[in-house]
Amino acid sequence: MSQSYNRGLVEDFGRWREFSAGMWAWIFHKFTGWVLVGYLFTHIAVLSTALTGPEAYTSTIQALEMQPIVRILEVGLLAVAVFHILNGIRLLFVDLGVGLGAQDKSFYASLVLTGAIVVASIPTFVAGAF
Repeated sequence: MSQSYNRGLVEDFGRWREFSAGMWAWIFHKFTGWVLVGYLFTHIAVLSTALTGPEAYTSTIQALEMQPIVRILEVGLLAVAVFHILNGIRLLFVDLGVGLGAQDKSFYASLVLTGAIVVASIPTFVAGAF
């Protein structure tokens, strides 16, 4: 015998307000993971220019570093990677049973720490681009 559950309307965007910190942590972790997978393919494409010779690789890297949008995207990549790492460490501790009662606080702490690291790194990433 099967049961039917009323899961609400698909268009019910008000449900986003009901999400807890744990759900947002899960969504952000999945999103950052997919962004990192996408970046991996871009990274491989840039590295593959080295197969044609060191001059091609060097010119590709120099051309990319001169574009301000690439520097901004690097800051975004840093934010994605740092959050994914910190949230992964948080999840490791949760799986080990450490901090089960403070999952929301540790999620917010990972967000704040990610923000602090990214803001502190911005001058390094955009130096010479503007």
